Amino acid sequence: MTLTIILFLFIAGVLTGMINAVAGGGTFLSFGALTLIGIPPVVANATSAITQFPGYITSSLAYWDDLKAFWRGAIALAAASIAGALLGAWFLLQLDNPEFRSMVPWLLLAATALFAAGPYLKPKDRPGKRASIGSPLGAAVQFFTAIYGGFFGAGMGVMMLASLGLSQAGDYHRLNALKNVLSTVIAAVAIIVFVSGGVVAWPQAVVMIPAVALGGWSGVWVARRVPQAVMRWVVIAVGLLLAGYYFAT
Repeated sequence: MTLTIILFLFIAGVLTGMINAVAGGGTFLSFGALTLIGIPPVVANATSAITQFPGYITSSLAYWDDLKAFWRGAIALAAASIAGALLGAWFLLQLDNPEFRSMVPWLLLAATALFAAGPYLKPKDRPGKRASIGSPLGAAVQFFTAIYGGFFGAGMGVMMLASLGLSQAGDYHRLNALKNVLSTVIAAVAIIVFVSGGVVAWPQAVVMIPAVALGGWSGVWVARRVPQAVMRWVVIAVGLLLAGYYFAT
C-alpha cells in the first residue's frame, strides 16, 4: 500500500466510526473505500465488518450509563442477533465475487433509500417511560435485521433504530445505545465467520481498525451536539455514487 492509500483508508475509517455512532450508515464509506482501491467485493464486505468492530465497542462504552439500565433485558435481543448474523454471514460466503458483485449496486440502492428515510423512521422519544427491552416481538424483528447485518450491513443502524423504536420503549439515546451494543454482537459473529472463511484483507483492516475506533468514540460527542443533516447527506451522496459506479462498471 502507498502512503496515499493508507491516508485515504484512515480518513474513511474515522468517518465510518463517527457516522455509525450517530445513526448508522458508515459501511457505505468503509466498503466503498476498500472497493475503490481494488479489493474484491466479498473481501471488501468482510474486511469492512472487521474494521467497524472497534468503533461499535467504543461508541457502546460511551453510552455506558444508558446501558447499565437495561443490559439484562437486552440478552434476548443479543441472542437473536447472534443467530441472524451467523445465517447472514454464512450466506455471504456461499457467493463468489462475481455473484456478490452483481448484487452490490442493488444492495447499495436499497441501503441508501433506507438511510434517506432514516429521519422518518427515527423512534420518537417517550419521556417518563423506562425501556422495555427484550420482548418476543423485538427478538423476532432483531433476528431478521441481524441476517441483513451479517450479510451486508450498510444501513443496518437505521434499520435497527426503526425496528427497536417499534418494539421497545425508551428515548432516542437509550435506543441508540442498544443499537450500538447489538451492532457489536452482529459484527463479532460476522468476524468469526469471515476469518474462518479466509476472506479478510488484513493489511487494509489494520489501517482502518484504529481509525474506526477513534471515529466511534468521537461520534457519540457529535451525536449529542452536532446536527446530523450534513453527515446524512454525505452518506446518501456516497451511496448513490457507489451504486452508480457499480451499475456502470
